Amino acid sequence: MLTPANIKHFYIPDEQSIYLLSHKDAKKLKDWFKLCTDQLLLLGYQNIELIGKGAFGFAFAGTVSKANISQNTAQSQQQVFKFSRINLPQHVQDRFEEEAYMLSLVNHPYVPRLIEYQRINKQSVLVMDRAKGEDLEKISLKYGPLSVQLVIKIAGQLSDILLYLRGHQQQGQTKPIVHGDIKPSNIVFDESNEQVGLIDWGSSVFAQIDHQGQFVGNNVMDLMSSDMQQTNARLGDVYFIGDDQLNGGLSSVRFDEQGLASTLYAIASGQSSRFGHKVISPNSLGLPQELAKTLTAMMSDSPQIREKGGDYFINNMQYMKNLVLNEKIRQLHTSLIPTRVSPYYKEIDTVVYSSRKSFLRIEVYQTEQELRYIDDAQFERYYKNYMQGMGDTEKAFVAAVSRLGKYPVVGGLAVRWEDSGVYIDSSLNLYDTTLQNSFESSVNNVVHFARAINRNGVFKCCMFNARDTLHVERSDENSVFIAEKTIQIPYELSAVSHTEHDTHMHSYFEDGDDPDELLTLPKKLMTVISQLNSIHHTGCIIFESLPTHLKIHSDYKLLNHSMELEFKSLLKDVIDLIPTIEGLGISGFMKLPFKDTRFFTHQGQLPDKFYPKDPNQHT
Repeated sequence: MLTPANIKHFYIPDEQSIYLLSHKDAKKLKDWFKLCTDQLLLLGYQNIELIGKGAFGFAFAGTVSKANISQNTAQSQQQVFKFSRINLPQHVQDRFEEEAYMLSLVNHPYVPRLIEYQRINKQSVLVMDRAKGEDLEKISLKYGPLSVQLVIKIAGQLSDILLYLRGHQQQGQTKPIVHGDIKPSNIVFDESNEQVGLIDWGSSVFAQIDHQGQFVGNNVMDLMSSDMQQTNARLGDVYFIGDDQLNGGLSSVRFDEQGLASTLYAIASGQSSRFGHKVISPNSLGLPQELAKTLTAMMSDSPQIREKGGDYFINNMQYMKNLVLNEKIRQLHTSLIPTRVSPYYKEIDTVVYSSRKSFLRIEVYQTEQELRYIDDAQFERYYKNYMQGMGDTEKAFVAAVSRLGKYPVVGGLAVRWEDSGVYIDSSLNLYDTTLQNSFESSVNNVVHFARAINRNGVFKCCMFNARDTLHVERSDENSVFIAEKTIQIPYELSAVSHTEHDTHMHSYFEDGDDPDELLTLPKKLMTVISQLNSIHHTGCIIFESLPTHLKIHSDYKLLNHSMELEFKSLLKDVIDLIPTIEGLGISGFMKLPFKDTRFFTHQGQLPDKFYPKDPNQHT
């Protein structure tokens, strides 16, 4: 059960595109990046690049100059620098020092070492070796579900790390360490030598309970202390942590077993969360039967089965990693709904806007009352607006839709659930041919989860390019938004002009007002949008009104070229009516081609599919 006491260390990364920030915030962020870069250049580092950002800080990478290397040949040539956000409370900044301490205790070939920790004025800086390669989330997005060979190779190395952390010694006593946030984006993988690097030790703590369920303490006084009565754990990323950690249990080495199982499941299935394991089960992924059933046990609802699965994994991975495999065996798939891959590349920062999520909530948990009093912006954004009240399958569906936003794609989806099955309308346009296999696999996962949701309702989402977002700012909430005279809503013409009767269309207007949208647009503006809706096109327009900042997100493709003058005129009318927008919130409208509707029967779980027992017979 989540309570204010055990949710205090909640953390969710913030990956908002810089193109969605206000001019002031974007400038502040760019200035901050430049300051960090200049500091590193002054210290003699070269090739500075931003490699990550989160709620607590930013991570940069740099190359050590030859002069510095000659002074200390033990230094790695590539290093990582984590800067804390200087506007954070002191107790939060102190976590960087705690992370440095925990990392300093770890000496393992698959863990990049700590070089130093220092505090510059009010800012904490962590310097570490840089692991070679890319993180597994990026690799998963590049290739889709990873091969059985790679999954087993990664599993073997991660089991070595977990065994090491279990047996960690300090002053002659066993003090197991919990990483606390094992997930694909925290595992760097070098494709050249197929070696992992476990990074980001910000959630790391000493285990309070060992793998046998016994309290970890050096003496009776340790066991009687209050520290053993309340958890010291940090939540990590709830996309991947297991039930024990999520529910505020005492920190245990079992936490990392569950994070590891979630990670292996995610990279084997081409997902960005663990939520879907009951629909797309580990047994359906084409893995060797022994490994698949072990992962199934490790992700079980039963604590006893989870522990048995974890023990089996740790004790037998040394044998499983030696399985004979056939590299010619590849998982093949066909896209379940239409996707279009553009032959040319386009710079796109995809953002997914989804609404109509309220019907996916199955009940109001008791925690809603408890969580109302938690002052945590990350928690508010994640639980209250996204996950709370949803079952795991609904969470998996929404997470799978969100994953589509990690590809350079524009378009939209409309999913309609009825008693007979699921109807899906789509317009998905990918702008990188190298990602087609991975993207189609992610789209198929959306379909699988949609088929497993058994209720009546509609879900719609738009995918737009943040680089095309228009920004209008005002001095205060009582002023009106006035756009610059040069501002225009962008649109494209389709390759071939289509007349109205070629295809049916459908839009948000069919379903009436969206209960999840909070912004009510003025009647004149709605009239213009209705007129736009009558012109043959695909795409979306979304209005996001903040106290001093209005964002207009859009993605328009005109299909009937003969209507271009009228279409362009109506888009100008939208801009002219911006001063009439009042109130705060978000409101969006989408139009999709109806001709690509696909129908699917309900299916609660994919059938089992294991790696062949004799792989040489499947060449």
